[in-house]
This record gives sequence, C-alpha cells and structure tokens, in this order.
Amino acid sequence: MAPTGSATHRRELRRAVRQLRARGLHSAAKWAAEQLVGLREKTISNSVALEENATTRESTGFEFRSTGVASDCPEQGTDRDDIDSEQDDDGLLLARSYFDTREYRRAAHALQSASGSTATFLRFYATYLAGEKRKEEDTVDLAGPLGRSDAVNLELVSLEQELSSLYRMGTLDAFGMYLYGVILRERDKHAEACTVLCASVNSYPWNWSAWLELQALCTDPDIFHTLDLKDHWMRDFFVASLFLDLQRNSEGLARYQSLNLLFPGSDHILAQTAVAHYNLREFDDAERLFEELLRADPYRIEGMDTYSNILYVKECFAALSHLAHKSVLTEKYRSETCCIIGNYYSLKAQHEKAVLYFKRALRLNPKFLSAWTLMGHEFVEMKNTPAAIDAYRRAVDINPRDYRAWYGLGQTYEILAMPYYALYYYRRATQLRPHDARMWCAMGQCYESDQLQIYDAAIRCYKRAVNNNDREGIALNKLAKLHVNLGRHEQAAFYFRKNLERMEADQNESQEYVDALLFLGNYSKNNGSLEEAEVYCTRVLDFGGPAKEDAKAMLREIRSVQQHEDNLQSMEADRGSP
Repeated sequence: MAPTGSATHRRELRRAVRQLRARGLHSAAKWAAEQLVGLREKTISNSVALEENATTRESTGFEFRSTGVASDCPEQGTDRDDIDSEQDDDGLLLARSYFDTREYRRAAHALQSASGSTATFLRFYATYLAGEKRKEEDTVDLAGPLGRSDAVNLELVSLEQELSSLYRMGTLDAFGMYLYGVILRERDKHAEACTVLCASVNSYPWNWSAWLELQALCTDPDIFHTLDLKDHWMRDFFVASLFLDLQRNSEGLARYQSLNLLFPGSDHILAQTAVAHYNLREFDDAERLFEELLRADPYRIEGMDTYSNILYVKECFAALSHLAHKSVLTEKYRSETCCIIGNYYSLKAQHEKAVLYFKRALRLNPKFLSAWTLMGHEFVEMKNTPAAIDAYRRAVDINPRDYRAWYGLGQTYEILAMPYYALYYYRRATQLRPHDARMWCAMGQCYESDQLQIYDAAIRCYKRAVNNNDREGIALNKLAKLHVNLGRHEQAAFYFRKNLERMEADQNESQEYVDALLFLGNYSKNNGSLEEAEVYCTRVLDFGGPAKEDAKAMLREIRSVQQHEDNLQSMEADRGSP
C-alpha cells in the first residue's frame, strides 16, 4: 500500500501514458512514464513494510493499528479505463499504423471522413507533421551556409483556419488546443498561443509537450505571472523547469527538491537537479548527480551532452572518453552522442573533428541548441569569426534565453575590434545572467579596450563581478590596475590587498601575486609605513626575475631611510643630554 496521494498520481500518470501514446505524443508519454518509476518504487517499499507487519501480526498474534495510511487498492476497473470514450474503428487503426511509420499524408487522408476527438486530433497532427517533414526536405535542398534557409511549413495557414473555427465553437479538446497553440506560436502570435496553451494544460495537465510549448513562450518572468494556470502538481514541474530556463537556478533547484519528495525515484528530477547545479557552476555536485543518474539508467543518452560539458570544463580526459565510447555503443545516431564526441575532440584540441561532429548532430536535429553554441565556440578557436557569428545567431534564433550564445557573440565581435557591437551582446548576456561574474568581467574588459577607454564604466562592471563572487579573481586585479592608471593609489591599494588575500587562500603565487606585493611595498614606503613595506618586499625575494631586483632596490632604500631616521633620533638625544 502507498499513501493516497501517490496512488492517485500513479493512476493519473498511467492513464495519461495510454492517452498520449494513442494520440501520437510519444515524447510526452515517455516523460509521464518516467515519473511512474519513482512512484512504483515508493509503492514497493511500502508494500514490503506492510508485508513485514503482516508477518509480525501472524507470528505474535498482535495487530498494529494503521495511522494515516489509506488503502491503495483501486476500485475494480480503475486501471482499465478506456483510452477514449469512442471505440477505435478500422480507419483509425489504419491511420495510426501510417502515423507510426511516418507516412503522415496517408494517415491524414485515412481520417478524412472520421469523427471523434482522437481521430480529429490525429488528422490535424499528421497534417502538421507532414508539413514539418516537407519543410526539413526543403531545408536540405535550399540550405545556405550552416544550413540556413527560408523554408516554412506550408500547412500552417490552413490548419490555423480550421482549428481557429473549432476553438471558437468550443469543440476543440485539450490535445487540439495544444496543436493550435503550437501553430499560433510558429505563426508568431504569442499572446494568443499563451491563452490557448493555458486552456489546454488546464483541461488536461498531463501533456508535458504542451507545458514545454508554454515554457518557450515565457521569455520573461512577467509573462509567467500573467498566465492563468490551475493549481496542479504538473504545474510545479512546469514552474521548476521554467525557472531553470530563465536562469533562476536556485529557485528551480528548491522546486525540484520539493518535487523529489513526491517522486523520489524520478530520473527526470535527478537530471534537472544536476542541470541546476551545472548552471550554478557547482560542477562537483552536478558530476556526482550525473554519475548517480547513469548508475540508475546506464543506457541513458538524454541530457548526457550536459554531463560531457562538465567533464570538458574539468578536463577529465578519461571520463569523457569513456562516456563518448559508451554513448556510441548505446545509440550512435543521436544528437547528444555527436555533441559528446565533439566535446571529446575539442578537449584534445582537434577542432576540425569537433566541428564535424557538431554538424552531424545538427543534421540529426537542426534545432539542437547545444550543438549550435558549441560549434560557435569551435569556430572561435579556429579564428573563423564569420562562421562563429552565424552559429551563435542560429542558437539565439532557436532560444533567445541562451546566454552562452549571446556571450559568444560578444567575444567574437570583440575579436573583430567592434566593441560597440560586443557591448550590445554582452548586455544581453548580463540581463540573462545578472549574477554571473564572467559576464560582468567581459563587459568591463570591453569598456577598458583601446577603442573605448571608458574606465569608470569598466570599474562599475568589475565591482558587479566582485559582488557576484568572481571565482577567477579577474575583477579584483583589473580594479587595482585601473585605479593605478587613474592615479587613485589608495583605492588601488585596497583592491591589491583584497586580491592578495584571495590568492593566498587559493595558494596562487602567480605574477599577479608578485605585482600586488611590489605595489603594496612601494605604496607603504611612500606613506611612511616602512616596516609594512619591508615585509612586502621581503616576500618578493622568494621569487626570481626582475621583480626580485626591484624588491632588493626598494629594501636598500627603506633601510637607508630607516638608518637616516635612527641617526636623527640619536642626534636629538645627544642634544638633549647635559
């Protein structure tokens, strides 16, 4: 037996899986089925506990009173609910067969005279997918550089007209409204699409595809607050996913942690939690969660491209190689697999091979966002800036909330010595990631460039980076040097001291460390703090190069001044003696 809530969720999800499969929404059905796993494990554990209690009662003769546990035995026939109220006829079965073999035109034709909500939706959906299939073929035939073309789905106009009339009459069910919302979004009628998709998910909350379409429309937090959504546990999944998409990662992580109490064995929640840690740059926690996910589901490919990004950042050659080989053996022709291999070759500095695999990923899925962004990074490494700009622009066309692509565009235009263009793209990146110190450092460096030299704006950007936990310490060093160039030695000394404390904590004794010691030694000497200056210069003697000679010269000067002061004090003492 399981708690009543879990039993209800399980029955709802099982029924949703059957309905989604029947209507051809296989990805949404797969998502719902994944959530059943955790509930099933929770049920099994509770059943084992109850069996142990029953055994105890039999052996001891005592019976324990159950507290707060309701029976999980569903009413007879509950789990055998019909997929739909209508009976499947031969034409609908034939159309489903055509649909499953991707013969969408034949499926739509077979349902021309069919009635009923399932048949109507499948006819419209098959027509839409036939248009998408033709669009992909035209894209291949008419493709320009990097696959760009002006191909469109020619079925959208007629489908919008038919669905619009049914929607106004109120005869469109939740699945029909979902498809209508998809078409409105592709026709750039976003406000209407939001209204229709909200009606769809309120009517049938278990269609995860509808939630994802609604999420794509919420490009701003203000849009989310205007949505009229009913209170349902599927809404919690949507809000958590939306928070990650809007880079509100801490809030999204908290949502997933609460959802994990309801679905403790859900791989989806585990994967999304790992992504949240990755977005927060908590790579060790994210890597641990991905490893746990692979132990539970060793043949999983979905989301493993993000795991490969973590291994790339941490320079884990062996682990990334193992992941690439395993992915190829599991499913070679998946966009995620190609991105994993591309990351592997990029880590080995074989950028041409990396680009080859990213292009292969995009042939499999032209809207695979990660491949466009990563390919842009590779083109930057290869000094092919026009191709990098094209790749990044394709990424932001697919998802305007991809801060990595905006950041990459800024870097590319900075390389081209076009700082005003770079500033525009860096601003877009900082709007999406206002708490990411790297974005502010990049903007500060752009303001500091030889073409602009807007130092006060650069200082403001570096201060924002410091306030947002600049782990690399770039901002502190930049602030110190900018204040030196502007003649503000007191502020420069403050930031040099802060940077020195950071480097000592990290045990980082780089050239920045030596420069900070030399400046502070000279600053202390000029302010009359000779003992403090001597301490700084003595520490520089542990390093070689010109800095050591400068420190020796400064020490000689300090000791000369100290000796002179000692002589003056002795002379004054002699004058005062009788």
